[in-house]
Amino acid sequence: MGLKDLFRRSPETGPDGFPLPRGEGRAVHDRVSKLLEEYAANPHLSYVASRDLGQLSSWEALGAAPREDQRAFAIALVERGRWIRARGARARARDSEMPSSVAKAIGGVEPALELLLRRTLPFTWEDVESLADDALDRSPWSAMRAWAGVLRVVESRAAAGPIPDPVRERLARGRKALAPHEHREFRAVLARMDALLEEGRKPAVDLTAAEPWSERALSDLAAMEPGLRDRWAALLLHASGSSPSQPPARWLKGLAPLVAALGVDELAHRLVRWFELVASPAPDDAQPWSLRPSHEDLLRGLAWACGAHESKPLARALGRLAMTSWRKLPGRGPRAQRIGNACVWALGAMPGTEGVGQLALLKVKVRFRPALAAIEKALTVTARRLDMGREDVEELGVPTYGLTEVGVRRQVIGETRAELHVTGTSSTEIRWLRSDGKPQKTPPAAVREAHAEELAELKEAAKDVQRMLPAQRDRIDRLALARKSWPFTAWRERYLDHPLVGTLARRLIWTFGPTDPPGKSRSGAYGEGRLVDAEGRALGAIPEDARVELWHPLTAGSDEVRRWRAWLVAHEVCQPFKQAHREIYPLTPAERATRIYSNRFAAHIVKQHQFHALCQARGWRHALRLMVDQDAGPATLDLPAWGLRAEFWVEGAGTEYREDTNETGTYLRLSTDQVRFHRLESTPSTANMHGGGYRAAPDPVPLEEVPALVFSEVMRDVDLFVGVASIGNDPTWSDGGPGGRAIDAWERFAFGELAESALTRKQALETLVPRLAIRDRCSFVDRFLVVRGDRRTYKIHLGSGNIRMEPDDAYLCIVPDGATGQGGDPLYLPFEGDRTLALVLSKAFLLANDAKIRDATILAQLKPR
Repeated sequence: MGLKDLFRRSPETGPDGFPLPRGEGRAVHDRVSKLLEEYAANPHLSYVASRDLGQLSSWEALGAAPREDQRAFAIALVERGRWIRARGARARARDSEMPSSVAKAIGGVEPALELLLRRTLPFTWEDVESLADDALDRSPWSAMRAWAGVLRVVESRAAAGPIPDPVRERLARGRKALAPHEHREFRAVLARMDALLEEGRKPAVDLTAAEPWSERALSDLAAMEPGLRDRWAALLLHASGSSPSQPPARWLKGLAPLVAALGVDELAHRLVRWFELVASPAPDDAQPWSLRPSHEDLLRGLAWACGAHESKPLARALGRLAMTSWRKLPGRGPRAQRIGNACVWALGAMPGTEGVGQLALLKVKVRFRPALAAIEKALTVTARRLDMGREDVEELGVPTYGLTEVGVRRQVIGETRAELHVTGTSSTEIRWLRSDGKPQKTPPAAVREAHAEELAELKEAAKDVQRMLPAQRDRIDRLALARKSWPFTAWRERYLDHPLVGTLARRLIWTFGPTDPPGKSRSGAYGEGRLVDAEGRALGAIPEDARVELWHPLTAGSDEVRRWRAWLVAHEVCQPFKQAHREIYPLTPAERATRIYSNRFAAHIVKQHQFHALCQARGWRHALRLMVDQDAGPATLDLPAWGLRAEFWVEGAGTEYREDTNETGTYLRLSTDQVRFHRLESTPSTANMHGGGYRAAPDPVPLEEVPALVFSEVMRDVDLFVGVASIGNDPTWSDGGPGGRAIDAWERFAFGELAESALTRKQALETLVPRLAIRDRCSFVDRFLVVRGDRRTYKIHLGSGNIRMEPDDAYLCIVPDGATGQGGDPLYLPFEGDRTLALVLSKAFLLANDAKIRDATILAQLKPR
């Protein structure tokens, strides 16, 4: 039904049935009728697309009319809108729903009126009463938009004189109607109403004790001396009063004197504590992790306020607040994305390099794509401000946290010397030395009492080191794919001798390239205070302009790889990630035959949420698969340095809702398929989430044309996804899961042929086992580490860590603690990050001494059938 069918028509009514007046008011209503008829004839126009009214000739003509005519048109729109809504209400009372034609008519009237109220027109106070009555007549969202326009008119007229009582009365009624709504757009309108109604009264900040952080803020404010409290109140009011996505220049100009009045130390002292409490859930709340919208606006403004000053405590607090804000809530998404974005803006604007260090940490830790885009933008802005390259900013911005030499920070607190030592990629130790040089386990009472702040800062630095080093490890691990290299002097400053990054760089192998004249590249590592080769010989002088790259075993011969592995074990160097023992994935004959795709990791069943987390950790994109009729792309990894994109095809596994999905319809498991490569700019492949196979993107890159390093690293990631997320790692799936339908998939992974990562694990174990106290009880047979116990003989699969027992090949389900040797001392491992390697060793120690096992669950399984 169109507008012309809404009401009975006559020459004296408009297309909406409105009775047209006689006399001078007729002309303006005829113009409104023409607008409605044009609007009805354009079905593509909608309420939300008010900007599209410019396509209508009647609206275009109105723009050229005198301002008085536009004012009259606006008042006529008010009359028509109230008429249409009244008639629509009657129709809805009869039919229980709003006729579509009424909604269409409203869609022509209300946007037109909103646009007119943005113009400066000669409205009278009587006109304002009509406009306010129209706003009072509307439903909440429509009313909020109407009041936004009415308030512009009131604010303009109030500048020239007092607001008449009839208008004030309507403003009060409007405020009461909008007050229950918490959305930020409603609050912005309410704040403007308050400013007009309270004439002369100080506006108050909307801060309540609804959340731990706000409760602490109110407590702090109440305890302040009046002058300081007034200065904080002024800042809080300013912080809560801006809604754009970035702080406007005028807002920042007004902010500067408010922060100066407080001082940076006072600002940091309060905000660090407030921001930290944002991570705590609100008590007695149906949604404990939600923030009140007014609090969200206030926190965003306070985050912006931190951006003008270089401050280590503020930078650290902003980084944590960003992580808290981007925390995903079930069924909702990020907790407070706008606050996280504000933190990133402030870190990018912060003078010096303290903000850069936090941005570098966030870039590695955060997996939320819009957040990553904001971080990239902030780093680009910072690089431009410092007149440096992007990558240089990230590397030079890594903080030292007070470390004065590689891995060590020394300081005197009172009469005691404290030393912070980096003991691993995610571990630190604080050592205390008395004045006579003797160690003590804990800080003395004098330090705890008289130097509490210095002690707290030292402990905070230790925590920061533990957070930053894993982030830097992950960044360095991806350098080969980024094709990154440095001049020797820059590399030495940013990596080898950097107090923090040096703890990683000195456990890695590097390649020192030829200079002019060209020569042969050399590989070296840090050992005994110098750079040495795989034989332990000093590399000698290296030219300052020599190029340095991260060494990769793919570019080295097998003999060199063996020598470096032997050197690491001989010096007990534990690499922060697999480098000398890194898996290599050359093309197989089967992949050369398929030419454009690899099936090496197809037909596995993996746990979707674990797979999704691994994708995020390794920089891949993956959308969770739902049991819905909707398309999705494969898991993808962009490789901009090579102009390529990798695709790993996965689909939801199963067909039974709530058996193969969770309550939201998200698949619990995925089945894996092909790996393909495409040009970066090409359209991705897609598949329906409900199954049916992929529609492959055109022009895949033949595998033989993919650089060997790229292919190997991508396949290594895919091996990791399958190896960690496979159901074969879950003992509860030993029966094949629901209906036993996945028993083949479980068996194939749990005890099948070894993938490349498992072969590398076997090679590492063949070096490590002869060094162990249980070496006489261990041997290697095919894909198993065989351990001879007193009760039975056990075969530990080197791919999954699962166990079979001889002589009947019975499955043994056991999950021991971390890898330890006799006496509980941690075992030396040549690299970090391989959980299965540690698991295999842990099980080997336990089973080699199976006579000492006391766990009833394990003992019950050891009995012969």
